[in-house]
Amino acid sequence: MRGYQLRRLSYLLFLLFTFYFSLFTVSYAAEPPKRIISLAPNMTEILFALGLGDRIVGVTSFCDYPEEAKKKPKVGGMSNPSLEAVVTLKPDIVVMTTDGNPKEFEARLRSMGIRTYVFTSRRLSELPRGIRELGAALGIKARANEFADHFEAALRKFRMEHVRAARNAKKVLFIVWPEPLIVAGPGTVIDDALRIIGVENIASGAKAEYPKYSIEEVIRKSPDTIFIGKGNGMESASEGLFKMLRKVPAVKEKRVFYVSDDLFRLGPRTLRGIEEISALTDGKP
Repeated sequence: MRGYQLRRLSYLLFLLFTFYFSLFTVSYAAEPPKRIISLAPNMTEILFALGLGDRIVGVTSFCDYPEEAKKKPKVGGMSNPSLEAVVTLKPDIVVMTTDGNPKEFEARLRSMGIRTYVFTSRRLSELPRGIRELGAALGIKARANEFADHFEAALRKFRMEHVRAARNAKKVLFIVWPEPLIVAGPGTVIDDALRIIGVENIASGAKAEYPKYSIEEVIRKSPDTIFIGKGNGMESASEGLFKMLRKVPAVKEKRVFYVSDDLFRLGPRTLRGIEEISALTDGKP
């Protein structure tokens, strides 16, 4: 009888220990990650905007904004990050994106027990939801919700201003690279931004997001305004292009604008990029 009681007591103690350990494990797993690695430039910008800059322990070689991001340890490129570099930094979580990071790398991290989060938003309309979900995963739900609410309110404001502006569907071309001529087509953040400000992207019917475009097609569609990314010698690189397009209304009327890279990444600076092209389309300085 005494042996039975001892066995029963041991069993109860075992159950109690198991229950306590499971609670501890769940609690620990739910703690906000303190060491974050970002594998995409736009994710790095979002993390900084959410006030998590001090938790970032590693970024890609393309993460150059904000300025503080340049000082973070580098783990390679977006498409070819170094597994060794990531593991060495001992992250609590690795933040990735479907827009540039290989699925195979995520699978390798998971197989090693390294927690990952994959950001799936690729369009303007998807960004607020993506930020809310990211915030929940990183333990900053309230802060992320506030950021997402602000972003949604700003988009609504742009749409309302477009309705009041009645821009008569000006035709616009956004050049990503002059030679070969690469432009922003459908399914891009740039195309979304042009739609929001009420202008027509002449490349919106292309079959690729960033298609190669012919000089003949630009002349035929005759854009009223041309935007082109500035920096990296773009002005000198595009001189020959604009000589060939000299009869296009945008070039004849000197409505060719070199703009920032704020629309090249889906993130906090996107709103600033929309403001920039909206003002230029309206003829504001």
